[in-house]
Amino acid sequence: MKAHTRETQATMTPQKSLQYLKEGNQRFQNNLKANRNLLEQVNDTSEGQFPFATILSCIDSRVSAELVFDQGLGDIFSVRIAGNFVNEDILGSMEFACKLAGTELIVVLGHTSCGAVKGACDDAKLGNLTAMLSKIKPAVNAVKEPVDSSLRNSKNLEFVDNVSRMNVQLTIDRIHAESPVLSEMEKSGDILIIGAMYDINTGAVEFFE
Repeated sequence: MKAHTRETQATMTPQKSLQYLKEGNQRFQNNLKANRNLLEQVNDTSEGQFPFATILSCIDSRVSAELVFDQGLGDIFSVRIAGNFVNEDILGSMEFACKLAGTELIVVLGHTSCGAVKGACDDAKLGNLTAMLSKIKPAVNAVKEPVDSSLRNSKNLEFVDNVSRMNVQLTIDRIHAESPVLSEMEKSGDILIIGAMYDINTGAVEFFE
């Protein structure tokens, strides 16, 4: 499989880009890989890059977007931060990726048993981590069940995963609210912004469609 070129990128649509990721994750689950020469892709992308998707995911070592979607060099922009939330810098990076570099799909990828979400659920406090986890607290507060405070912590993995899913949705809401550039691009059909959850137990990605 060759690296994407300006010509192949031009043939992509938001839905086609999404299908590429779905097919890549299916290969990953089946322990298969597309036939690609990474050193050849290094050479092919040395004078330019033409990715088809931008993926915001967690820094978790088990959730590498390139691996779980079986993508090569020059295929995707990968944005990683604990808890996969957005701030001004990440939004600017996404605007560059879509408006200037031509990607047609943004995926906000949460995952099960997320450590950052667990920290937010437990109201953990440690240096700069305290302020970072505050970005995820709105998702904790938005998940209403269970009501019993003794069950609203990292020991309750069902609660943790529900918060992770809510965090993905609230992150997408923030993209729409805080990036007029991306919001307008989606309204005009130039890009698709979609949420997803990666299951660390199975390797499967569930897209929110």
